[in-house]
Amino acid sequence: MKNFTSFADAGDYKALLQQALEIKANPYGYQHIGKNKTVGLIFFNPSLRTRLSSVKAAYNLGAQAWVLNAGADSWTLEMADGAVMNGGTQEHIKEAIAVMSQYCDVLGVRTFPTLKDREADYSEEVFNKILKYATVPVISLESATLHPLQSFADLITVAETKKKDRVKVVLTWAPHVRALPQCVPNSFCDWFSEVDWVDFVITHPEGYELDPKFTKGARIEYDQKKALEGADFVQAKNWSSYQDYGQVISNDPSWMLTPEHMAGTNDAKFLHCLPVRRNVEVSDAILDSPNSLVIQEAGNRVFSMQTVLHELLK
Repeated sequence: MKNFTSFADAGDYKALLQQALEIKANPYGYQHIGKNKTVGLIFFNPSLRTRLSSVKAAYNLGAQAWVLNAGADSWTLEMADGAVMNGGTQEHIKEAIAVMSQYCDVLGVRTFPTLKDREADYSEEVFNKILKYATVPVISLESATLHPLQSFADLITVAETKKKDRVKVVLTWAPHVRALPQCVPNSFCDWFSEVDWVDFVITHPEGYELDPKFTKGARIEYDQKKALEGADFVQAKNWSSYQDYGQVISNDPSWMLTPEHMAGTNDAKFLHCLPVRRNVEVSDAILDSPNSLVIQEAGNRVFSMQTVLHELLK
């Protein structure tokens, strides 16, 4: 592993998953890996779980960590190549990332899509510039199109709670008050469509189809009730349209998950990346039920990050 930006970087995902479970069972047993090492974390947008779990993961490995909020804690960064910097930006991304690389051994970066220009977002213009200028390994803390640490944590959660060898996992679209990016669902598809002990189903209203390169191998079902039948795990998440990029083309409240929706499942466990809009995406009754794994799932963000740091620092 040289960088961690998608499922492809996981290599042998079974071995990586086993390593994560071993690290979770003994979180302070690998501190020699991080001794005298520094983890840098730069955020271009707000975060709670990603920020705190990344710092905790570094500490668990015996490493130090620094956190920078781009533009708030630093100079305003210029992204454009060949820019004449006579406006509001004070430092170019070229120098900023090159300098930060000298101050850490691994650099974690969180960027965010514009939801206005699909070509720019899906070409990962900003993140690829960071990869280009960094001289240390880079971890995606979320990018314009993917959130691999979250999906890895989801996989850990499913693996440690499943009660049979083969399980049905359903990703269902949920309504929301804002237009949200496709990063989390893209990444969930990127991972779970490749796991050989998962029957993976995606359900959403027509018009919310994701980029086909992430959904290959999954079954797409527009009837939510039919999709949920016999499910062992259900992940709910909102996303805006990929085709009509960034738009909310439907916000049908009947897609909000309730106990009635879950009645046809195999007593399914519930997943959500958080933060969650209660009684918009999913009802209180689901979130507060014994079948909700959202807190355990969030806790596993530490161990997905810690495992990736272990691989990159070792």
